[in-house]
Amino acid sequence: MAEKIILFGGTFDPVHTGHIEVAQAAAEKIGAKKAILIPARRSPHKNQKPVAIDIDRIAMLKLAIKDKNLFQISTIELNRAEPSYTIDTIHQLKQKFGGDCELYWLIGADMLKSLPLWHKVIELMDQCNISVMNRGGFDKPDFDSLIAKFDKETIEKLKKNSIETPLIDISSTEIRRKLADDEDAGEFLHPEVLKYIKDRRLYMPND
Repeated sequence: MAEKIILFGGTFDPVHTGHIEVAQAAAEKIGAKKAILIPARRSPHKNQKPVAIDIDRIAMLKLAIKDKNLFQISTIELNRAEPSYTIDTIHQLKQKFGGDCELYWLIGADMLKSLPLWHKVIELMDQCNISVMNRGGFDKPDFDSLIAKFDKETIEKLKKNSIETPLIDISSTEIRRKLADDEDAGEFLHPEVLKYIKDRRLYMPND
């Protein structure tokens, strides 16, 4: 039987409990024994670099998952020259894990509208399963909006691979705002991630 692997990309700026909880829930529903967090150089489809540097984002990811055997971290996209495309990541990971592995790339329901704009998206959906999550604070996925972009078979595959995940309404943007305003963000962060942020004075106004 093919090994099922969850792939979860994002800037993780910073990684928060919502990231970990939705990935865990997705792994349980799919039956995956491995979830790989893939920090990106910048927000997908946005010309916006992360606030924290790569070393700090990786360090926070390591702290957030250090007691969770399900998770691994891949720096594959940080090590690749831009532009960095998801299809290239999939090809590299298939080479690493073997062609018989079954890859599930998690995306939030809010990203569904932009999916047709992804580089080589048809090939991408042939090479891996795009799993749309119901993300807290957003409407459920509107697959019918893709009728003019994809054929019926592709849309049915997207529907089949969609995942109900905990509706956790947390965003890294809001956490950064709280930290900048000296508000408590502890409920959204692993305690050691919060300590790291405070020790390094990340996301906080310059003195």
